[in-house]
Amino acid sequence: MSDPLLFVPGLMCTEALFAPQIAAFKDRPIMVADHRQHDRISDIAAAILEKAPERFSLIGLSMGGYIAMEIMREAPGRVSKLALLDTKSRADTPEQSERRSFLIELTRKRGFAKVPHLLFPGFVHEKNEENVGLKSIVVEMANDTGPDAFIRQQTAILHRIDSRQRLGEIDCPTLVMVGDGDRLTPPALSREIHERIPTSELEVIPGSGHLTTLETPEAVTIALQKFMNLP
Repeated sequence: MSDPLLFVPGLMCTEALFAPQIAAFKDRPIMVADHRQHDRISDIAAAILEKAPERFSLIGLSMGGYIAMEIMREAPGRVSKLALLDTKSRADTPEQSERRSFLIELTRKRGFAKVPHLLFPGFVHEKNEENVGLKSIVVEMANDTGPDAFIRQQTAILHRIDSRQRLGEIDCPTLVMVGDGDRLTPPALSREIHERIPTSELEVIPGSGHLTTLETPEAVTIALQKFMNLP
């Protein structure tokens, strides 16, 4: 039997981020990681590995990609194939860190209700900024995440390490995928990952922003099916 699939969602996202792919791959064992309980990437990765199958294919989007890269540092032998979607290997710039700190303080002082609406436009391709259906999914995922977990997630991202120097150690088949209109982690950052992982291939998805799995689900599913050798 093929190895199970382990999906790791992004910031403020739940299993709904991968709903189209989970439906398409329903005949394969699937696990969706819980990344809401800890405020350090290393602790999140350790908790995931504790519950994960002995060997699995790993798919992480955005923050899920940061966690996936940590898993590759901690337990590379357990990962048969790796897919890094809409993510980056660099640490935040000072401006990005300041933005995260602002969102943490905003959540603590004024509540979480406005945060998903504030972040949504940057999550999607510019053509999808007024997409009511997509926005409702993002808001629902955020509400399921909740303010306390959101603060833990942002704290974990703030303190993550720069992964670029370790990418060359990844030797399993790797798919690097990004939407051509991703404004949070633009395609140049995925190309950088691809260039540093010798075993990787790069897929740029037309017409998608940061949430490729939801914005262009068919294209992402087909690319993953091909890469994972799924039926």
